[in-house]
Amino acid sequence: MTQHRSDHGIETDDEDDVPEWADQVMATVAGEVRRRRKELRWSAQDLADKCEEIGHPIPRNVIANMESGRRSTLPLVDVMILAEALGTAPVCLIYPVGYVEDVQRLPLQDGISALEALSWFTGEDRSMGSDADMLRYFRAHHAAARTAAAAQSDEAFAQYQAKTASNATQKAEALRAQAGATQRAEAAMYQLRKARAFIRQAGGTPPGLPASFTTDIDSPTAIEAADPAEDDTV
Repeated sequence: MTQHRSDHGIETDDEDDVPEWADQVMATVAGEVRRRRKELRWSAQDLADKCEEIGHPIPRNVIANMESGRRSTLPLVDVMILAEALGTAPVCLIYPVGYVEDVQRLPLQDGISALEALSWFTGEDRSMGSDADMLRYFRAHHAAARTAAAAQSDEAFAQYQAKTASNATQKAEALRAQAGATQRAEAAMYQLRKARAFIRQAGGTPPGLPASFTTDIDSPTAIEAADPAEDDTV
């Protein structure tokens, strides 16, 4: 039986010869490391030097053995360092969306798309239960906090423009912009309170907030206004 190695794994001419799941995972990571290294026009030594610079040396011969399939194990810490060295996320080495089609998420399972597998790995799959829910709440919190901060900044700038406007038309435009930014900030603050309420209800502790958030988001009144029992979406 003839086998040959592509950038993303081992290919065979006989379905009965497909390597074990663990070998497939490692071959995918190795293939993506090789693809990205070549894209950067780096040698294996260049990549090894970058890993050492980050603080976790991976010798050139280890990288070469991994890429050629001669290395039998690939520690998670190595995946993390290789990803940082290559300017990508670790999950993109494991599930290189756009560069492989189907992957086997776990042993004894049919293949699924790399994007589906990545969503499972990162907790974006909403069918995964309470742990994934907590991750979703924190992502919603992060997005709302960023939106609120940006809206507050826009509001302050528009307020300044209104105060320094040279004519009535400019002042009116600035006041309209300020009103719109205020509305966006209020909507984002509501989403932020709701995300924090969901986190507490699930037994977690909401993250800290920037000092620029002068609104008392965690006051009893604010928490009651964002009661997750009234709205289960976030």
